[in-house]
Amino acid sequence: MNPGPNEVVAAPEFVEALAKGLSVIEAFDQGHAEMTLSEVARRAGVTPAAARRSLHTLTALGYVCHVNRRFMLSARVLLLGAAYLRAAHVEEILLPELVRLVRRFGDAASVTVLDRHDILYIAHHSEQRARRMTAGIGVTYPAYPTSMGRVLLAGLPQDQLDAYLAGLRTEKLTEFTVTDRGKLAAIVARARRKGYATAIDELDYGITAIAVPIRDREGRVVAALNSSGYSGRVGIEEMITARLSELRESAGRISQALARYPTLARSLGAAGGGAGTFAGPARIKEPA
Repeated sequence: MNPGPNEVVAAPEFVEALAKGLSVIEAFDQGHAEMTLSEVARRAGVTPAAARRSLHTLTALGYVCHVNRRFMLSARVLLLGAAYLRAAHVEEILLPELVRLVRRFGDAASVTVLDRHDILYIAHHSEQRARRMTAGIGVTYPAYPTSMGRVLLAGLPQDQLDAYLAGLRTEKLTEFTVTDRGKLAAIVARARRKGYATAIDELDYGITAIAVPIRDREGRVVAALNSSGYSGRVGIEEMITARLSELRESAGRISQALARYPTLARSLGAAGGGAGTFAGPARIKEPA
């Protein structure tokens, strides 16, 4: 039987048990902080037996704990993300530019990469003046209604962008969210042509943002840098006039720094390269 479009095709070196364990960890999120075994299996896309083995192993290693037959991640999971931040020198390279932008303009600044249909935050700095949707390291949001997502999509080869749009499932997050594929394609084409993208109240009300690409030595878009503010305080034209040149300057400095830190450069390139599969979350093919 041929694998489905969202199933992982295992190479001889592919460790299926490890893949299932990672899918179990990824099954937990803000809306699913505690789950039963059957809930974990359903969200991870594995059988209950596979979920049970993964949860038992992760519990023994200290990454998962359970109370009254409900499972939850433990704080030890933070070691996995922290190892990447230290090894790739993320804060050393990215945070100074984000701090500079926030000191200059206030509000918030972030760096993200493309992860399938989502943007994944790898660095963030904010004044936190008011309540808004949470942005921080490890947080993901859909790419299509965000300025950074549009910049990252604009950096894709055309065939990958076409695949993204063909498999895209949109949701009207606010009354301003653009969900029409044709209109989104035009927005991405404009971002590719102008070298920046904007979004106003599309991910959530009150968020206005502008983003530019971060490129590697070969000129490939590997990440996006943005500056965001509150729609009631700053308009998009003001952002373009006041912030675009500063964003491009920061993105240029980050690009230059990537040449000195090949680990981060390669990891960002791997993240972008791994985003070429847009059929949806990967699922491990269970044995027949």
